This record gives sequence, structure tokens and C-alpha cells, in this order.
Amino acid sequence: MIQTNKLYFNYRKQQNLFNNLTLKQKSGNITGLLGKNGAGKSTLLNLLAGLLHPKQGSIEVNGYVPSKRDPNFLSDIFLVTDEPFLPSLTISSYIRVYAPLYKNFDSEKMSRILKEFELFENQKLDGISHGQKKKFVIAFALSTNCKLLLLDEPTNGLDIPSKSVFRKVLVNSVDEEQLVIISTHQVKDIETVIDKIVILEEGKIVFEKDTYQITEKFQFQKTQSLSNISEIIYSEKCPGGYKVILTAKDNEETVINIELLFNAIINNVKLTF
Repeated sequence: MIQTNKLYFNYRKQQNLFNNLTLKQKSGNITGLLGKNGAGKSTLLNLLAGLLHPKQGSIEVNGYVPSKRDPNFLSDIFLVTDEPFLPSLTISSYIRVYAPLYKNFDSEKMSRILKEFELFENQKLDGISHGQKKKFVIAFALSTNCKLLLLDEPTNGLDIPSKSVFRKVLVNSVDEEQLVIISTHQVKDIETVIDKIVILEEGKIVFEKDTYQITEKFQFQKTQSLSNISEIIYSEKCPGGYKVILTAKDNEETVINIELLFNAIINNVKLTF
């Protein structure tokens, strides 16, 4: 579904953001795209959406070159930006105008998700809060049933109940024919929904694994002391003790602490698979 090959990109008068970046992603995944500020997460999403052009290398998405902006390509991809711009329309008017642009748009799904998010079709989009705008755009994106959904910081601006609803509607709305890529710093908001982790660092992919591969090899625990634990791969001090990554044993799986995993990788800790 996505194939980038030897991708180079930089903004004018700046050094290369991507150097020989190669990435392949297939449908049926919800992928978490992680990286430090400035690592290029949003830029990569914009390249995949065809809003930016690579300096060198190639990008193919759903069989199309994104930068050519083919109408068939555009009808099957949706990018949710961190700061969505919405016209001065009611929700119902927006749906009436823009839904026909997406060949697989599901009006019934849209109504269900709006209800989950406590949004109403008579609301004016320029008169609602930032968080409500975010919820509306997420609802619309999921209702397009596009093969590729790109979500840039989708939980920014959402309150705690809305984040919970976001996770619920995301899991219930996506099928195996779709690929969802979520770029975020709010890793705890997506820990339970992603099934693949990709980490960008210094213009390259430094980590790319399915979550089941991670839980098969490593355990994530909290302990009061490090003295009585062997085979510690990485640890961090925290209130009440330490957060640790251990080698998996006894076929006991633990929930992935994505923040701890990310910090280990950024600190060049070797994780053997």
C-alpha cells in the first residue's frame, strides 16, 4: 500500500530531513509513527498525501504517485492535520458538500460516530471548540472508509472522555483493507490500539516492529528496586521505583510501555529480536 524508496527531502535552505528513507507499509494495520520534535513525522505524512514533493527517491501509495494528485488517489486517502481548517458551514452542510468526494463514504457510520462524540449536525463548524473540531474531522475521516488514513496528533485538544471514545470508534471503524498511520507525541493515548510501531530518528527509520513481536521478546514492568531483578535491558526512575524493560520469560506477556520503549531506542539501547 505504501512504498517509499531512497527518499530524500529538505525544506529550502535547510539540511536534509530525510536521508535515503525507505518505508513499506501494508493494509490491515494501525501504525504508530513516533519521533522527537523535528524528526519529520508531519512532513512524512504530507509527502504521503502528495502535499509535498520529494527531492530524490520515489513514493507510491495505493499504486499512485501522491504528488501527481490523481482524483482516484485523492478519493481514497484522508489526512487529519493537527490544526484542521474548517469552513463556515454547519456539520450537515459540510457532509453534503464534501462526502461525494469520497467514493466509499458511509453516512450511517458518520451519524453513529457524531453521536459517540456528542456532536450535532446543526452545529456551525466555525463556532465550536478546537477539541470539537478535531472530533468532527476524525469522525469524517473514519466515515470516508479511505484505504489510507493519516492522523497527525489526533488526540491533541481532546479531553479524557473524548480520547476514550476516539480509541473505541477507531478500532470499531477500521477494517483489514485499510491502513491507518497515527503520528503522535501522546503515546499513552494510542498504546492499546496500535499494532505496529515505527520510529523516526535523524531522517531514518530506526525501529519498525509489530506489537506482537515486541511482547514476545520483552516485558514491561514497574519495580521498587533494581537490585533483585536480573536481565534488565533498560530502566528509568519513576515515582515509587523504576520502570524497566526485561527479556520475556515464562511466556508471560505484558502491556507495552511505548514511552519507555521509545526512550530506550532513542538512547541507543540494543533490542535483539
